[in-house]
Amino acid sequence: MRSVCVYCGTRAGNEPRFEAVAEAAGRAVARAGYRLVFGGGTAGLTGIVARAAQAEGGRVLGVIPEFLIPSEGALDGIELRKVATLGARKSMMIAESDAFLALPGGTGTLEEVFDLLTRRNLGLENKPVAFVDTEFWAPFSTLLDHVVRYAFTDAALVDGLSFEPDVDAALAALEMAIKTRG
Repeated sequence: MRSVCVYCGTRAGNEPRFEAVAEAAGRAVARAGYRLVFGGGTAGLTGIVARAAQAEGGRVLGVIPEFLIPSEGALDGIELRKVATLGARKSMMIAESDAFLALPGGTGTLEEVFDLLTRRNLGLENKPVAFVDTEFWAPFSTLLDHVVRYAFTDAALVDGLSFEPDVDAALAALEMAIKTRG
């Protein structure tokens, strides 16, 4: 595994634990020697993740649509790729990443996760995905189980996901999935 994409909010949320998990994720990705791939902005959890990876001397790739730079900012001192659309951003982030780590976030984070899961469901991607469930992703996991129960997707889609209690366990799950996949 060379690059880990982190999906998370451009807001920090209303619980200090969300900021703590974002900082832990950025530091852990950098310490493990992986390049961090993220949405490119400075706001919220996304900015915290990237700055934490930078502080550890990690390599950071940000991918941001040009129209978002005025509202989200663009982090200095990283490799920054500017794209025209949100779709181009998602595609580039997926192409540049070997695995995905989902932290708390809003509709943009959910949309990125659903896009990736749809690509997995269609057989277009098979990269591992881990969710750091700091009492945030449990309802999402329940929703996915519900979708499987009513036969709107195959159980294999959900079985290929990992819901972990902390960043270290999530990274370990991604590493194991990469090794198992070969």
